Amino acid sequence: MALEHAILVALTEHSGSGYELARRFDKSIGYFWSATHQQIYRVLKRMDEAGWVDGEAVAQDGRPDKKVYRVSESGRAELSRWIAEPAEIGVLRGELAVKIRGAAHGDIEALCTEVARHRDTHAERLDLYRLMEKHDFSAPEQLSGTELHQYLVLRGGIRVEEGFTQWCDEVLNALGNSQGRPTQR
Repeated sequence: MALEHAILVALTEHSGSGYELARRFDKSIGYFWSATHQQIYRVLKRMDEAGWVDGEAVAQDGRPDKKVYRVSESGRAELSRWIAEPAEIGVLRGELAVKIRGAAHGDIEALCTEVARHRDTHAERLDLYRLMEKHDFSAPEQLSGTELHQYLVLRGGIRVEEGFTQWCDEVLNALGNSQGRPTQR
């Protein structure tokens, strides 16, 4: 997926300036697709030049004008094309998995510390997602349209974080048992 598609999705939900879009990325879609503020501004410029978004200058009191972006018809067509395109199948891929695979050749205690760090980070993210779910989607059975789609992505994030946290616990348990030590969790 290109950043352009994540921005198109965000702008279909709510038009906004580059700054507003970057802040929304930090608080919502950024949990699933990250980008720096500079990347967002650079890509917005490219999208404007390609005709995927329309930018409108909006005057502000005491500050320079801001440019508010909306998805154009061309951008909606691109988003529709991209949504219909097959997506990459997700896989467990990452440095931590390779480290665990090679655990027999390293410091198991240090690896357990690293796995515990990952577990704690995923548990914190899981708690955050659950708070978002409770705050923003108190009646999921009543959702439709964009809100339903946002909820479904959040539920996917919850499931991923639950699974990753449980997997880290399993790894810690197995590695602790393999060393004849009590488990860390």
